[in-house]
Amino acid sequence: MNIARYLDSTYLKTPAQSGLSEEETLQTDKDLAQVAIDNGIFAIMIRPDYVSEIKKYIQQKNSEVVVGTVIGFHEGTNSVDEKLAEATKAIEEGADELDFVINYSEYLKGNLDLVKDEFLRCTKLCINHHKVAKWIIEIAALTDEQIADLTKNISNWAEENFSENDLSEIFVKSSTGFYETKNGKPNGATFEGIKIMLDNAGKLPVKAAGGVRTPEDAEKMINLGVKRIGTSSALALIKNESSLEGY
Repeated sequence: MNIARYLDSTYLKTPAQSGLSEEETLQTDKDLAQVAIDNGIFAIMIRPDYVSEIKKYIQQKNSEVVVGTVIGFHEGTNSVDEKLAEATKAIEEGADELDFVINYSEYLKGNLDLVKDEFLRCTKLCINHHKVAKWIIEIAALTDEQIADLTKNISNWAEENFSENDLSEIFVKSSTGFYETKNGKPNGATFEGIKIMLDNAGKLPVKAAGGVRTPEDAEKMINLGVKRIGTSSALALIKNESSLEGY
């Protein structure tokens, strides 16, 4: 199995979170891109501030590595207009894929109309610009029943409002990797959580993000049916090594 073609190699720490400077963070992203180029990794996921420079870097290398970024990261509580503005800028600067954090806080309050509105408006922006939209539902914040319900709602909204051809470009994604859990509960993808998502995603592809730390786990996720895996340990996975990284 060519695991590399399923991987979104990820670095999403801000300089403040990592203790690196802006220049060092940019270099970290360039290194991430180069590893992807050298090893046939499908995509890299980086913060919006670095999309423009990294897109240029990859183009200069004549590579087809996909550049993805995150929107409304990591809490998802930004307004719809704020998410649209952030997404528009990322698209203008060369992002190929946009991973939105859905406003799961409002979902948990029962404000489904707001969540549907942001899904429709932001997804339409991406589809109109021929970009992939991935919706992070943050499964560690949800019960199994809520994972099923939110995934099913996203699937229904997509199928009711977008064409059959568009559906493969609209993902449901498990996690940000930044959600703080208690009592050692996983904050990323679990086999149980991903199975629930797959059972309720309809025609939409599913991305497992975080917690996939061994090649065996990656293959199991792929065999379950996920189309992409988000990981900060992409090189370790394709070199058949286990990782201690948190995402």
